[in-house]
Amino acid sequence: MKPEYFIELSDQELLQKMKKIKTNKIVDATIIGVTIGIVIYSIVNKGFGFFTFFPLILGYIIIRNSRNNEILYQEMQKELESRNLK
Repeated sequence: MKPEYFIELSDQELLQKMKKIKTNKIVDATIIGVTIGIVIYSIVNKGFGFFTFFPLILGYIIIRNSRNNEILYQEMQKELESRNLK
């Protein structure tokens, strides 16, 4: 999404997208925590292997996606401030 897209949204739609991004942040953090737990459990029980590093790859993808979401969140914050909604 580009910042120009946010200008076209109504106030209500913009607030809904903000809530969705906040929810996604919580879900992303939970998934990353679970994958780290799986890696630690796998290392303790079976040592290093493919299934030890697979959750780390998944975690990396989620972190990269969450960085993009953070940029969108900041742009949405700017738009909300320009509309005096927050």
